[in-house]
Amino acid sequence: MSDSQIRHLPFGTLVPAMVTPFTSGGEVDYKQAALLANKLIDGGCDGILVTGTTGETSTLTDEENLGMFQAVLDAVGGRAKVIAGTGTNDTRHSVSLSRRAAALGVDGLLIVTPYYNKPSQAGIQAHFEAIADATELPIMLYDIPGRAGVPIATETIIKLAGHPRIVALKDAKADFTATSRVLAKTDLDVYSGDDGLTLPLMAAGAVGLVSVSAHVAPGRFRALVDAAAAGDFVTARRIHFELDPVIRATMGHVQGAVAVKQILKWQGILSNSVVRLPLVEPDEAEIAMIKADLAEAGMEL
Repeated sequence: MSDSQIRHLPFGTLVPAMVTPFTSGGEVDYKQAALLANKLIDGGCDGILVTGTTGETSTLTDEENLGMFQAVLDAVGGRAKVIAGTGTNDTRHSVSLSRRAAALGVDGLLIVTPYYNKPSQAGIQAHFEAIADATELPIMLYDIPGRAGVPIATETIIKLAGHPRIVALKDAKADFTATSRVLAKTDLDVYSGDDGLTLPLMAAGAVGLVSVSAHVAPGRFRALVDAAAAGDFVTARRIHFELDPVIRATMGHVQGAVAVKQILKWQGILSNSVVRLPLVEPDEAEIAMIKADLAEAGMEL
């Protein structure tokens, strides 16, 4: 991938799904959010996804979501793409939140499959199209059937790719065959939504990664994405193996936001590891497993 191609990607290539920091009392800490966003960009990320799954969006109010969008825009706007997670399982609510995010000046929107309702594929298509019609912003579809309860079927993705503002896909389906067909049949910019599948998906033509683990090792993920984009798969494979224990630490034992906040606290980047119920902080056994994985990766804390 050439430098000019990378520059024209509307979402960047290494995009952490940023955690939402809280105060010790459980309120959104916008100051820490701004500091974290800057730290991630300084570490090599070129986009920030604000209030996605790892940002605990499902337990934030609309005003907290919008406050996070504004805090990150103020912190890194112009230095990196700022993508707002505005998808919910209610189409009208998603349209409203997307319009309000657009008015703030975000660069694009991440829209998750409507969860819990279990709509048909026709309903899923209509949901995404209604949101895409509501603003002028580029849209990244977010396919994560393990959380949403239903997949975006390959044929539905291919149809949605015909919409002028639906330009990207965050693939967290873990179905390489299905994603290969999307890559072959559409012009969508496909992003790995599973840190451990970044290398094979980029080898097949994906453009980058929307990441949980990049919070704690942004430089190594930057090197992985750059090597894969350049077709240097010897280097990319080496980094992939080096990052395996980091990915296990952040995603293998507890929910991603829980692990990342704990590690960022150990790294001195966040002042606490507070999450909102129903999430809880890791127990002693989980902490021991996370630390063991980080030690394997040479990240003694």
